[in-house]
Parts: sequence; C-alpha cells; structure tokens
Amino acid sequence: MTLLALGINHKTAPVALRERVTFSPETLDKALESLLAQPMVQGGVVLSTCNRTELYLSVEEQDNLQEALIRWLCNYHGLNEEDLRKSLYWHQDNDAVSHLMRVASGLDSLVLGEPQILGQVKKAFADSSRGHLNVSELERMFQKSFSVAKRVRTETDIGASAVSVAFAACTLARQIFESLSSVTVLLVGAGETIELVARHLREHHVRKMVIANRTRERAQALAEEVGAEVIALSDIDERLKEADIIISSTASPLPIIGKGMVERALKARRNQPMLLVDIAVPRDVEPEVGKLANAYLYSVDDLQNIIQHNLAQRKAAAVQAESIVEQETSEFMAWLRAQSASETIREYRSQSEQVREELTAKALAALEQGR
Repeated sequence: MTLLALGINHKTAPVALRERVTFSPETLDKALESLLAQPMVQGGVVLSTCNRTELYLSVEEQDNLQEALIRWLCNYHGLNEEDLRKSLYWHQDNDAVSHLMRVASGLDSLVLGEPQILGQVKKAFADSSRGHLNVSELERMFQKSFSVAKRVRTETDIGASAVSVAFAACTLARQIFESLSSVTVLLVGAGETIELVARHLREHHVRKMVIANRTRERAQALAEEVGAEVIALSDIDERLKEADIIISSTASPLPIIGKGMVERALKARRNQPMLLVDIAVPRDVEPEVGKLANAYLYSVDDLQNIIQHNLAQRKAAAVQAESIVEQETSEFMAWLRAQSASETIREYRSQSEQVREELTAKALAALEQGR
C-alpha cells in the first residue's frame, strides 16, 4: 500500500488551467466512484478549492502508476495530458503525508497561514468518507493532519494577522478608493470568502453593501449581520450601475458578469470607474471586461502581490510550523511502518497456523492408516 498526493495549485498552474480541473460538489460522488473504479486505487479523497485541486490516494504499487492516474484525471476533465503534466506535482508516502499536513496548516496556501483551508480539507475528508475512503491509513493521515493544523495554530503566530484573499480584496479596494465611506459595493455570492469580505468592509464603514446570491436565505443571514441589501442574481444586470466596487466569489461554472453587462453599467454611470475583483474559480467575470475603459478587473491571481506585502510577520512563525510538520510526519510514518510490520506478523502467524493445521491433519491421517 502506498499513500499518494497529486494535483495542481496556484503556484504550479494559472487560473485558466485550475478552473478546468475543479470538481464541483454536485459531481464529486461520481468522480470518486470513477476514481475508485481504477484497479490500483483502494481509497481516495478529493480536495478542490479555487487555489488547488488535489487527489489523496491509497494505491497498490504497479507499473505505470503515475501514467494511469494522470490519464484518468485528463480523461475525466477532457484535458490534454501535456498541458496538465507541466503543472502537476506528485508526492508519495512521507512526502504525501508532509504535504497534506502543510496544506491543512495553511503553509502551502496562497495566503500563508490562512485558516479557511483547514475547513476545506475537513469538508473534503467528510465528503469522501461517504463510502469512498475505504482505507484506515488514509483516514488516519487526515485525522493526524487536523491535529497538526491545530497544534501549528496554537503553538505559533502563523494566524496572528488578518491576512487572506478576502482581506487582500478589501486592501485593493482601499488603495483605489481613498475612502470606502462614500462607495457602494456589490458582493456576488454568500460563501465563506464573501462573508469575510463583508465583515472587512463593515469594519471600514463602507457606505452601502448589496449582496446578490442564488439562494436568498443564506444571503439574508449575512445581510442582517453586516447591514446589507439582498438581491437575486438575475437583478445584477439592472443594479450593476450602482456599484463602485464588485467583489465576486460563487461556484458558478459559467461567468455571471459579462462584458456587455459592464458596458451598459459604465454607460449609465457616465464612465465613472468600477473596480471588479473576481475571486472565483471558475471565473465569475468574463476576462474581456478588463479591456474596457474605466473597468478595472482583478482576478484571484492578481491579488498575490497585495498578499505578499502582508506576509512578513508570518515568516518566522512558518519556520516553527515547518518544524512541527516535520516532527509529526516522522511520527506518522513510524506508526505506518509499525502497522505494516504488525500486518506482516499477522500474515506470518496465519500462514504458520495454516501450515500447522495441514501438518496435523496429515499426521492424523497417517495414524489412521497405520491402525
């Protein structure tokens, strides 16, 4: 049995590729069923966020294992193998365990030490546990990563400062608009990232917030917390002209805001500038919007420079956190080796017992014949 971690992330692949390799919540079960149908795969967990798509697997070693799994991933998403291969990383056993612990602890995130990834890893584990995990070692690896992430957050200052994609989006808004107290912000979506954005904006006394979401109930709860108005996604075209800033993060497979929609809004605004921050993967805003005069479009990748500016105080904590991960990885691998040794001993004892029973049966048969 071998533990694997393979995938792409914000460091190895641009958003244009990452959005083609996502697994939506609606298709996850079927994807896992297809993955587990591969003869070498014993159990699996799929982690798919805006910044990474990763497969954590327990597999039987075989020739061309890497080729077979890359082929499955490409076939599932309709990708060219060469395009994916250039951006794909592959970790095995010790390196796979260490990678998961680093991911869960926020050490491999776009925003160093961001806490949201732990919840995303836990959700991926829970979703995959519905009949797809199958292997106790894989389950133990994830449970261990959760405790390591908690230890990192408790024993280091990795999460001391409020740095996140949401924070970066708000920082960008404050850099472009001198004061948020005179602007109207349209938030598209009502998920965790938009919740964080809304809270940041409230702290900076934004004049007005409007939340557009597919389901009114979720948006209403957030709106009541931050003092925002709720509208339907279908109302965006009509209301877009009111927004100085648009920040979008939904799970829509297709763009929600198109070039024509923004052109109409700009005309109604008499070309007063609009800032559009698209945090979603796949993208919520058509890339062509960025070519319009007075429409300033930033994708999740564009936020990286802002994020880097806020990382200095986390660097020392990260060194301490890496030491914790290294120690915990060694302990887990020692446990894994002990499990393997115990299994070998059990198999040896079982075989010995079988041989003993066969010899006893033969001896008794010989005695019977000699009577």
